[in-house]
Amino acid sequence: MASILRVDDINVYYGSIHAIKGISFEVNEGEIVTLIGANGAGKSTTLNTISGLLHSRTGSVTFMGETLGKVPCHKIVSKGLALVPEGRRVFLQMTVQENLEMGAYTQSSKAIDQDLEHVYELFPRLKERMKQVAGTLSGGEQQMLAMGRALMSHPKLLMLDEPSMGLAPILVEQIFEIIQNLHKAGTTILLVEQNAAAALSVADRGYVLETGKIVTSGTGKELLASPAIKKAYLGG
Repeated sequence: MASILRVDDINVYYGSIHAIKGISFEVNEGEIVTLIGANGAGKSTTLNTISGLLHSRTGSVTFMGETLGKVPCHKIVSKGLALVPEGRRVFLQMTVQENLEMGAYTQSSKAIDQDLEHVYELFPRLKERMKQVAGTLSGGEQQMLAMGRALMSHPKLLMLDEPSMGLAPILVEQIFEIIQNLHKAGTTILLVEQNAAAALSVADRGYVLETGKIVTSGTGKELLASPAIKKAYLGG
């Protein structure tokens, strides 16, 4: 499998706080890779650095063979890397359809109608609510909208930051079912998730972050079966 994303020795600071401490990992085409860890481990900071919202003092982020260090974050989206941020961040005063159209700003106008139909097939509930203002949607519906909006940019790599946060268990199941369906359809996914059991159950591979460092890695099955991981993250 070809590497689509390579993160090499990045160090990220918030002022004097050393948040990310020399981490390196890669995502291969067609994989689901997950980053798990406790709150404050550096998972979201890592995604924000890959997407250009934060900058590393060292190392590099390489996407599709191109180093992203000097690329502005809005240009990174047009290269095929989309982030669904923590907390969903949909445009609350816009309708569902307007939110989706905002996700397509890098695409030609000819493709937008077809892309909307594709998203509505994946998320039938969004089609039912296409004229509804996004601020009136439930948390689960807003998460679907945030994912649909990202898919409108035709991402080669979809990054999901805590997609199950704040959702009822039945909605968490639905979101992870959607993640698996996207994967089956050929989307490469980098998943940050506090629900380690759910994340590892769908992931090809995983990396465990603790206080800004990767402490272990393996296949999803290996990490699920690890006694240390069970004790620390799975309540076992």
